[in-house]
Amino acid sequence: MKLSRQFTLFGSAIFCVVVFSLYLMLDHLQLDRTKNPSSGAGKLFHSGQLTILQEKIDHLERLLAENNEIISNIRDSVLDLSESVKDSKGSPEVGNQSRVGYPELLASPPLVIPIQQEDCHFAAKPYNKPADGMLDVYDLLSFDNPDGGVWKQGFDISYNENEWDTEPLQVFVVPHSHNDPGWLKTFDDYYRDQTQHILNNMVVKLHEDERRRMLWSEISYFSKWWDSIDSQKRDAVKSLIERGQLEIATGGWVMPDEANTHYFAMIDQLLEGHQWLERNVGVKPKTGWAVDPFGHSPTMTYLLKQAGMSNMLIQRVHYSVKKHFAIQKTLEFFWRQTWDQDTTTDILCHMMPFYSYDVPHTCGPDPKICCQFDFKRLPGGRISCPWRVPPQTINDGNVKERALMLLDQYRKKSKLFRTHVVLAPLGDDFRYNEASEWDQQFQNYQKLFDYMNSHPELHVKAQFGTISDYFSALRPAAAVDPVSNTSPLLPVVSGDFFTYADRDDHYWSGYFTSRPFYKRLDRVLESHLRAAEILFSLALASVQKANKWNDFPSLENYKLLTEARRNLGLFQHHDAITGTGKDWVVVDYGTRLFHSILNVKRVMANSAHWLVLKDKGAYIHSSSMPLLQMVTRNPFLPLSLVIYNPTEQDRWSVVTVYVNTPRVRLQTASGHAVTAQVSAVWEETTRASREAFQLSFVAQVPALGLTVYRLTEAVELRTVPVDYTFLKQHEELSVDSAEPFRVDIPQDDSLPISIENPLIKIWCSATTGLMERVKYKEGGVEHKVEVGFVWYGTTSNRDKSGAYLFLPDGEAKAYTPNHAPVIRVTKGVVFSEVTTTYQHVTHTLRLYNVQGIEGQSVEISNTVDIRGEFNREIAMRITSDLNSSDRFFTDLNGFQIQPRRTMAKLPLQANFYPMTTMAYIQESGVRLTLLTAQSLGVSSLKSGQLEVIMDRRLMQDDNRGLGQGVQDNKITANLFRLLLEKRRISIRDSQTWSYPSLLSHITSMYLNHPVIPMVVSPNYDSLTFAPLSPLRAALPCDVHLVNLRTIQAKEGAGPSHEVALILHRRGFDCEFSNRNMGLLCSTTQGKLPMGKLFSELSVQSVTPASLSLMHTLDGGRSQEEIQLKPMEIRTYRVQLR
Repeated sequence: MKLSRQFTLFGSAIFCVVVFSLYLMLDHLQLDRTKNPSSGAGKLFHSGQLTILQEKIDHLERLLAENNEIISNIRDSVLDLSESVKDSKGSPEVGNQSRVGYPELLASPPLVIPIQQEDCHFAAKPYNKPADGMLDVYDLLSFDNPDGGVWKQGFDISYNENEWDTEPLQVFVVPHSHNDPGWLKTFDDYYRDQTQHILNNMVVKLHEDERRRMLWSEISYFSKWWDSIDSQKRDAVKSLIERGQLEIATGGWVMPDEANTHYFAMIDQLLEGHQWLERNVGVKPKTGWAVDPFGHSPTMTYLLKQAGMSNMLIQRVHYSVKKHFAIQKTLEFFWRQTWDQDTTTDILCHMMPFYSYDVPHTCGPDPKICCQFDFKRLPGGRISCPWRVPPQTINDGNVKERALMLLDQYRKKSKLFRTHVVLAPLGDDFRYNEASEWDQQFQNYQKLFDYMNSHPELHVKAQFGTISDYFSALRPAAAVDPVSNTSPLLPVVSGDFFTYADRDDHYWSGYFTSRPFYKRLDRVLESHLRAAEILFSLALASVQKANKWNDFPSLENYKLLTEARRNLGLFQHHDAITGTGKDWVVVDYGTRLFHSILNVKRVMANSAHWLVLKDKGAYIHSSSMPLLQMVTRNPFLPLSLVIYNPTEQDRWSVVTVYVNTPRVRLQTASGHAVTAQVSAVWEETTRASREAFQLSFVAQVPALGLTVYRLTEAVELRTVPVDYTFLKQHEELSVDSAEPFRVDIPQDDSLPISIENPLIKIWCSATTGLMERVKYKEGGVEHKVEVGFVWYGTTSNRDKSGAYLFLPDGEAKAYTPNHAPVIRVTKGVVFSEVTTTYQHVTHTLRLYNVQGIEGQSVEISNTVDIRGEFNREIAMRITSDLNSSDRFFTDLNGFQIQPRRTMAKLPLQANFYPMTTMAYIQESGVRLTLLTAQSLGVSSLKSGQLEVIMDRRLMQDDNRGLGQGVQDNKITANLFRLLLEKRRISIRDSQTWSYPSLLSHITSMYLNHPVIPMVVSPNYDSLTFAPLSPLRAALPCDVHLVNLRTIQAKEGAGPSHEVALILHRRGFDCEFSNRNMGLLCSTTQGKLPMGKLFSELSVQSVTPASLSLMHTLDGGRSQEEIQLKPMEIRTYRVQLR
């Protein structure tokens, strides 16, 4: 053990020498810059000096990369030597021996992250624009809405009778039933009342005639039904699929919303659906089908492509965009990712041209005619045609006239496309739930088809088909090359289809924020589920390695994980996370989310129990008396804290726990004292608890690892109490505080408030408590960054804002409280903050005193309560001195950045877009980023501004089918980080793509995946715990571990011995500083050595797979090294032991 420590110290010494020498080089460069002040100081470098400086920086980056490789080799050597001399009877405090320095502490991070120059080429390369970028399309459009005749939002369509003489029209009528997993009823109620009958009828009615077809999408319903049917009916379903009569399209757990969803959850619900299909039905979906999400994201396109699909269909796109695409005959196109310079991400997409996916809007441009061919609306039924011309039962007497009428619509629809292949969906919400409808639709349509097909002079072939039947005919008709996936007939489009409007100025930007409480709950479950998946997979592999499979509750935990996956998946539905369901339906979703959060916490605690235990022989699982529990309020001392870091980077993060005394001694597992801050718990604005205190400290936790801290009660005060200052304009304040805090109530309350950490200083108004200025100390530049709040009302017109629509009554009005707010300033050694209490918002600005990621940004938390308001929406507005013009940037699903432009020709509500994880504005040398822990609507209505809607309370329905307003508001906590970054090289105004910085990426990851503290039960206090470092080293800085998900066994509900390793290589902009980030990582051109990934577990096999494991890809089972391209998401089947 002494030899091992000597090698460790030797490695540490070399590491320190390398870092120190790099620091001197940087210091020398900084001295050069001091002698030649930059433009920030009012002067410019001469071009020659700039060239010299750039060469020095390039040389430094090469040195950093080389030194990083040396450090990695030293670390591996130390690991190997440590393993060879390890003493099994060594100190129980010693954890993973691969780390340098104290075993449970992390090595000192380098001042600058080593980034290989090649890794910067991706964001800096020239951009070859595809045929149609959606920003360019928006520039072209006037967004007027003239009356188009029978096709109200379009135009008159005409044709020549002989157009199809040489190439007949080919029509595919695709029966479908859109089943919302919750909207006006709960998921279970819909299933009981409608869905089960649809699926039962399907089996019978499709078998009656093999020419019939049916499309299904939502596996959440399909799996529930499958569990209820016998083996005979299951075999009948499989035979329908084999014959091509039944197609499963997309095959996700739900048809997800594409605006508010994070790509982790989008992938997870797709995986859950595809894995269920593989185990039970043996189906691999080929085509995406999205008729109802309220706008469409290229992220979904990319995920479908990565899952192995070739085609997709979308419907809800702005009516002006549809009209433009119809005029240009570009409704069928290859949808390409903005970063893609070739065809690797292209997927063939069909955009439905008309208003809706119901039958009146799918056969052709005239809904009055098409409605007459929705045979569920025959006279005597429960629904009829709004145009008051009913369908007619088809018979010998009317078949010719009706067939020609329908064919006229098919021909007109075909004129909007570039081939003679026509798609005509036949369905609507919860259709075909009665046997009579199956007969009405299929029998009448078959008579029409028979007539058309038996008259060659009509030059048409009409039939029932699936969506894949349609694309199979379209591809050769459009001359799509099966190898290159290109076509001379079809254009390439990039960008997204937000914000959706279905008519007039009715923009669906309200649902970006509706029910924000549940949007936040969704992200909490996402974070906890991912953390539990990873910890469970590591524990399971470790248990298997120790041959303790029967001792560990693997089946019980896996069932909890499966239920959580499905509850999270259910909430990604486009009427769930959107906040557009009935009140009781929303409560049902929320209950599922909450229960799953509790359950995955149990999985984490059970998994960490095994992993953190020094003596595995002492492991005993007890469900009634678990070893670990999530941190509760006021635990009694002494206690041990186990802290879990669910991110792939070694981490210094602030942890806060509640204690019952301020006199606490905090130590690491090896007995080293740790500085801790103690704060009051404020039960009311000016009254502190005397029974509870907050203990905050900086925890050091390895990547995916566990660290142990010990809390004991001290005789004297060993923590550092914070100091408080209270202000309230023109009013006397009385503060009821407790020992040991010092409270100051200054007489002069006009002086500006400031708080700072080693990197940032912010100034706040002494009147409002809101931020006014920020200064980053390294550059010394101060910027105006003002935070404020505003109200939106709703229009006085007949149509008003509701769950879906945002229809404001003009520009926002400033939030003006009735009473001066109480401002509380907290200053401490771990964090400082300013908390301002208004009637509707409790607003906190916090700075962490951490030399690393958490110290580089301002944390903003808003606790919002508008339950007493009437038709109002509250927004946070950030106003800066950046000259951002009309440009801003929002993320799509936490995966990619979409450039935006505020357009004066559009109404205010049209300039709001979804923000899943971040939005930013920038000028040539500075970027201001708002990072968010929940999905909300965002805009930049004026230069230098960012504005985010935080909650909405609306008293009426907006006439989109929900039948109610949004009045179930809850007190909602919104969490953000604000990041100001300097850019080394000015950006080009014409740039049409953008990437976050590495700092922004990792700040977002820390915000969305906080460290998780757990408390050891007092009953097990005698056990010995060892910190866990499961990885040999942190992953490359730009590689994110999306998930490490245990795959279900082929038989039964338990886990297999395989995991799905899902990785994402983030695209990032190198032109921002990567100093003082506190990270122990580098970039590696996307390379990952699988054989050296884990410290104690070994990788038995690595099999490349499609995203959702449907397909095995080329590459073999024993990849020593894998490599990801920038922006790429890849999945691997991995066996660990």
